[in-house]
Amino acid sequence: MPGRRSILTAGAVLLAVPAMAQPIAGGRPLRLIVPFPPGGAVDILGRLIAERLGPTLGQTIVVENRGGAGGNIGADALAKSAPDGSTIGLISATTLCAAPFLYRSMAFDPQKDLAPISNVTTGPVLCVVNAETAAKRGWGDFAALVAWSKAHPDQVTMGSSGTGTTSHLTIAAVNQATGARITHVPYRGGGPAISDLLAGTIDMMFDVMPALMPHVEAGRFKPLAVSSAERLPFLPDVPGMRDLAGLGLGDIDIQSWNAVMTSAGTPAHVVAQLNDAIRKVAADPAFVERLRPLGYRVLVSDSPEVLAARIRAETPRWKRLVEISGARLD
Repeated sequence: MPGRRSILTAGAVLLAVPAMAQPIAGGRPLRLIVPFPPGGAVDILGRLIAERLGPTLGQTIVVENRGGAGGNIGADALAKSAPDGSTIGLISATTLCAAPFLYRSMAFDPQKDLAPISNVTTGPVLCVVNAETAAKRGWGDFAALVAWSKAHPDQVTMGSSGTGTTSHLTIAAVNQATGARITHVPYRGGGPAISDLLAGTIDMMFDVMPALMPHVEAGRFKPLAVSSAERLPFLPDVPGMRDLAGLGLGDIDIQSWNAVMTSAGTPAHVVAQLNDAIRKVAADPAFVERLRPLGYRVLVSDSPEVLAARIRAETPRWKRLVEISGARLD
């Protein structure tokens, strides 16, 4: 009997090894949905992930941009995709935690129709203004911007990647705390908003940093603040919210984060395989260094369950930010 048990155990191991090594969805190309147009910060991040995740899995990954509704159109496409791991998506905290309180009705439930795989990045949003506009209006710092907006109500325009995004919720919190009268102008993604900010069509943005930093370094955008409580090491002269406590912003600490998700019902072993691959990508020092100057800090989940717990825990805070914004969409 001991010999028979050993043979059976060995056989089970031999059967299990090929199963674990099976490519996802039969080895066909995988889709990575980026729920914003090309050129924005999330698009940059998605393409960096795809170019590294593909070789890690040994499969081709095709990036598909599905912009609109602050990320909800792409997330809805992900929710309705085949539950086999063939489609994954880079979904923001606002879609996962804030959207149910922002929209009167949704075509999907983020916490029921999407399956968590892993958090990928976290980081504050950066406030930048058009450098020429700042020079003309005397916006030498964030306090000057707030003061000008109070003296000229609703004349400062801030672009964002959509209503209900981190950018929008941040400026709503700033307006409430400071009494500023900055007008929110939503776009279908960060890329178009950045183009208008470069042209001077709008005055400012609060946005995640990857798409903004090249223009900051070129002198076209002037950075005035970050939404985190503390300053960032690579932008030591740009104040955090705690530095702006005199304006009423000392209690604000808004961090944007993005997670890789798939459709609910995807087999647990496939989700685990994807989580493992993402953690390998995130452990690559070259990946970490590529993101650091852009304002993204790599933060992965030890397991899909850890990400699920984070979504549940952070939902009340994002709900409060939606209530502050007063936004409500059909």
